[in-house]
Amino acid sequence: MNKSIKIYVAILVFVLALILISDRDEKKPIDWRPTFSVHDKIPYGLYILNKEIKPLLKNQKIERIADITPYEYLDSKYDADTLVENYKIQGTFLSISDLENIDEQSVKELFYFVSRGNNAFLSMRTFPEALMDSLKIDTKFEFHQPKNNIIWMANKNVSSKKYVFQQAVEDYFTKIDTANTTVLGYQSNEKKERDINFIKVPYKDGNFYLHTQPAAFTNFHLLKKDHFQYAENVLSYIPKGDVFWYTKLQNDKSISHSPLRYIHSQPALKWAWYLSLIGILIFIIFNAKRKQRIVPVLKPLPNLTVDFTKTIGNLYYQEGDHENLIDKKIIYFLEKIRNEYLIDTTKLDDVFIQKLHHKTGKNIADIQELVFLINEHRNSYHGSLEEDLIRINNAIEKILH
Repeated sequence: MNKSIKIYVAILVFVLALILISDRDEKKPIDWRPTFSVHDKIPYGLYILNKEIKPLLKNQKIERIADITPYEYLDSKYDADTLVENYKIQGTFLSISDLENIDEQSVKELFYFVSRGNNAFLSMRTFPEALMDSLKIDTKFEFHQPKNNIIWMANKNVSSKKYVFQQAVEDYFTKIDTANTTVLGYQSNEKKERDINFIKVPYKDGNFYLHTQPAAFTNFHLLKKDHFQYAENVLSYIPKGDVFWYTKLQNDKSISHSPLRYIHSQPALKWAWYLSLIGILIFIIFNAKRKQRIVPVLKPLPNLTVDFTKTIGNLYYQEGDHENLIDKKIIYFLEKIRNEYLIDTTKLDDVFIQKLHHKTGKNIADIQELVFLINEHRNSYHGSLEEDLIRINNAIEKILH
């Protein structure tokens, strides 16, 4: 290792150490993204709910659906036998997410599942359009400052306590089918006295439970004062029986599975990684610039054979020995045909013409003219030798070029 390389490495190590020392006591910034993932321990993840859901839903079997859509899961549980035509499972479908995470085909399957005496519990800020149209409901987004937002249950037998949420409680129901819908919960703020945020809508033999405040189930609120009680009250409306919890969210698609994921999640490691790459790149550029040799320009070797041929040709032409020059052009032409196309030139007939045409792709009329001129010359009929030389030379050029 030469001296310059040692200097580069020392500078790089010094910069990395400086970054690590400066960031050692710096607090890691809080990730406020509303992922609603059961794997996330950030404020708006569902890690704690995932760990504590069994005590919240006592004596109920909980099955998590993580790798397929609701349609794929429910359809696989349907018995299409004409004597049965029902699901092999009975219970409640559960989904908690920031935004709608159920595709249209799954919504149709969910309606069929509920119609067979099952239930669906959906806690999300916005619901699929197909679901709202069928249940004759609508929601509205309205921003409020994150202070003095109150949330409570409609049935005082469940709980009469009101909970203060220090966050923007924004979404609520603006339209419901009052003839069939049961209001289960409310919310209020400084500007509005009461909005509906939790309802029960019957559908054939089952029910939909719709809740517009999924943040109540996140790590942030389950660990904040007594807010876990509100989540427990809301979940108490889930009927006894099996629960099928859909945990595959749209947010999961954006989670990186790169080996560098942890490095990028730590500011100090991320900057150290970037500086390492930049340092290596600078080293390569400067080192290559210093050591690269000049590539010499090599002139192509002159083709002496072509020059010699031109000289001999000019000599014959100047001497006026046209017949000899014609013979040598014919010999050169036939030799080239034999070597390059492997065609027998002993007899210049129609067979020779056809073979040369197929192998060279040249105009058959040009080949016929050249063969005629060669045979005519060989038959010792000579007109103007200079004119014959020009004609044969032009005919040969058409074939060879």
